[in-house]
Amino acid sequence: MASAGTLSGAGGGISGLLRLRQRPAPAVASFSTSRLPSYPVSDGGNLICGRQLRPALLLERAVAASPAARLGAGRRDLVRLVPAAASSSPAEGSDSAGEAKVGPVGFAAKYPALVTGFFFFMWYFLNVIFNILNKKIYNYFPYPYFVSVIHLFVGVVYCLVSWAVGLPKRAPIDSNILKLLVPVAVCHALGHVTSNVSFAAVAVSFTHTIKALEPFFNAAASQFILGQQIPLTLWLSLAPVVLGVSMASLTELSFNWVGFISAMISNISFTYRSIYSKKAMTDMDSTNVYAYISIIALFVCIPPAILIEGPQLMQFGFKDAIAKVGLQKFVTDLFWVGMFYHLYNQLATNTLERVAPLTHAVGNVLKRVFVIGFSIIIFGNKISTQTGIGTCIAIAGVAIYSYIKAQMEEEKRKAKTA
Repeated sequence: MASAGTLSGAGGGISGLLRLRQRPAPAVASFSTSRLPSYPVSDGGNLICGRQLRPALLLERAVAASPAARLGAGRRDLVRLVPAAASSSPAEGSDSAGEAKVGPVGFAAKYPALVTGFFFFMWYFLNVIFNILNKKIYNYFPYPYFVSVIHLFVGVVYCLVSWAVGLPKRAPIDSNILKLLVPVAVCHALGHVTSNVSFAAVAVSFTHTIKALEPFFNAAASQFILGQQIPLTLWLSLAPVVLGVSMASLTELSFNWVGFISAMISNISFTYRSIYSKKAMTDMDSTNVYAYISIIALFVCIPPAILIEGPQLMQFGFKDAIAKVGLQKFVTDLFWVGMFYHLYNQLATNTLERVAPLTHAVGNVLKRVFVIGFSIIIFGNKISTQTGIGTCIAIAGVAIYSYIKAQMEEEKRKAKTA
């Protein structure tokens, strides 16, 4: 949306500038000023018979009279002309049009910290609401494959509508870009489905505790698959994560192997998604990339949902859900959980574009803390002391890992720019 507004604003400025440059000159030629008194004014115009000539006309006369003078003062005149051209509509009939007006500073430019804070707040808020509503749906409709399809389907519809109105403008895609995005989308689909299987099987807090192991899988893949050397300090920071998840799993009251294994598969899937994403770097903006990935992932998720859950859904799945909560609530719950899923992922990407990697990494850790805490409060999940301690240790380990990793990335960036 912002990009579209920028383009339209630039277009208005260019067209206004062209109108000033293409204005016919007979009006100047037919009105001789040689016999009329003129008085210099401070803003670069001249007063002739009590009226002030526009800088555009004065510049044309200056260019026609002395090209050499334009070389000395051209930069100042052009800088004065462009702001006036951007607001050409009111300027063309106004006596004070020679004054270059500077537009008001936008709220985002004036208060960047507040805007960034708002992005973080909405990211956390939508993520918490998604997790709570998602789990409530599974309590009366335990079909994670179908719900995963709904998540992606609502997001794809949202993207198609956004493209239709040009906010943002759809980026073109060819076979080469498609080949790069397909592996990313497949891993995204697998990680998304297995995360939902875990959410449906165990407590939300426990799934997020297991998913705290994702940095460990990322480091292992970077070392043993991509061949990148991982410093010892980074490996040591992952030890509390492994220890904390192990402690939490041993005494988790809602533990079952389906939920645990599904969350682990999700970690592996998202790790490979990160690997393929690095190979699929394109010039396309993040909003369009996420939209295309969502479309491809939707087609990947539909077949297993039909094969695994289709017969049960047709026999009694839909009937049971409607009998428990009613058709209207069932449909609206599915719609809103899909909207929250898409929007919180999009906001996470937008937030990353506004802040440094370290800030985003710390924010991601705090987000997981918020989700775990609110899920325990909302659903009243009972956790043992050991599970609580293990969860805290795991989150602390992720925070240390994120800090060290972001510092390393920042040093690499500075080394490249040096």
